[in-house]
Amino acid sequence: MSSQTLPEAFRLRAGNFNLLVLRLLDPRPEAVLPALGDQFRRAPGFLRFAPIVIGLADLEAAPEEVNFRGLVEGLHKLEIVPIGTSGGSQAMKQAAQHAGLPPLRAVGGAETEPAAPPPEAAVPPAAVEAAPRPDFSGSGRAAMLVTEPVRSGQRIYAQGADLIVTATVNPGAEIIADGNIHVYGALRGRAVAGAADDATARIFALNFDPELVAIAGFYAVREGLGDAPIGKPTQVRLEGEEMRFAPLG
Repeated sequence: MSSQTLPEAFRLRAGNFNLLVLRLLDPRPEAVLPALGDQFRRAPGFLRFAPIVIGLADLEAAPEEVNFRGLVEGLHKLEIVPIGTSGGSQAMKQAAQHAGLPPLRAVGGAETEPAAPPPEAAVPPAAVEAAPRPDFSGSGRAAMLVTEPVRSGQRIYAQGADLIVTATVNPGAEIIADGNIHVYGALRGRAVAGAADDATARIFALNFDPELVAIAGFYAVREGLGDAPIGKPTQVRLEGEEMRFAPLG
């Protein structure tokens, strides 16, 4: 009987992902979880289904003082998905690993504190759109061009690039860029610029009516936009840790 070669079922490849880091400053789940719940109330969907890394580098506590299992269970109840840890002492990492949180390492073996984009999780990871190939803009930084409306539930990420959208960003959609974001249409969903911690990044929109805007980890939800020119051409920038809104033109 001749042997038959089975079709290939899977392949393993190293990947490089931009993940949100929850940097613990307090070891008590009862202190951390209510604060996260408050984020949910102010920005529904902000962290829902987000894969998140637990940052241990700032935690001043003995390993036995940290209730990692309680933290993991509480995050799952909030529909946040903890996938591992970064930083911390060897004893702290071992305590976290017993709760199912392995230490994460970058490609090449060095442990890393992943960069935090923001707000990255209104939809499950499966809904993330494949990015078009960037082209170089006149600024010298790569720019991704999106010419179709960004639908509710879509997330588009311009890694290492600016993002230019010439159509509407609908409610429930999310656009993310390591650089600037330009929306030559209505911005009604979520826009996250400077996702690689670039505090000089800006957001520009011809019709500014977002659910959430963020730059380098600082964000404002719809209710916190203050005197921003809603419905008008607007630019958003950071001044220190304050978000500033100014009319365009």
